[in-house]
Order: sequence, then structure tokens, then C-alpha cells
Amino acid sequence: QVQLVESGGGLVQPGGSLRLSCAASGSIRSIDSMRWYRQAPGKQRELVATISGEFTNYVDSVKGRFTISRDNAKNTVYLQMNSLKPEDTAVYYCYNLAFNSWGQGTQVTVSS
Repeated sequence: QVQLVESGGGLVQPGGSLRLSCAASGSIRSIDSMRWYRQAPGKQRELVATISGEFTNYVDSVKGRFTISRDNAKNTVYLQMNSLKPEDTAVYYCYNLAFNSWGQGTQVTVSS
């Protein structure tokens, strides 16, 4: 069993930045394979970014703007989001592949 807790969401103007954090606790020993998803109102949940070992991957709409990273010592995964756009507005969730566990989500709103 693993618990995931996201933080760092909020309201930001277009062009601004936010850094989301996902802290893992419980029986997890590794955050080697983690993902960030997002879900906008009325839309399906979308895979945004993946980190697995040294491999990272992003949905086309965020490439060059978002960066996924992790700190193994803190059991924490991050999503650095730059040049934010209104269409990035969504609830962002982290997901642990090995334990099939989701966090509770954190709201990101991009608006002037």
C-alpha cells in the first residue's frame, strides 16, 4: 500500500509557472515509475508526463514547457510547469505504476 499526496496547485496567470509535488509514503521503496495525469472539466483524464528510470516522456501539448523529475531521498516526484496556458487548467494527479495508486489531486487554474 502506498499513499500519494499532491501539492503546489493554485491560480496563476497565463505565462506563469507552478511546481507540483507528489510525496509518496507507506510501503513504497521506490518512485522509479511515476506519472502525472490531469483532468479538465468535462474531459477524460489525460496522461501528461512519465518518469521511469532515466526515461521521461510528455504529451505533445506540454513538451518544452513541463518537466517531470524526482528526488528519491524525499520519495517525491515533481512537475515543473512553465509558460502555462488557460488550456492547462485541470486537476492534476500523480500515479504510481507499481502499486496502481492515485493521489487526491491538486487544482491548477490558469486565468487572467
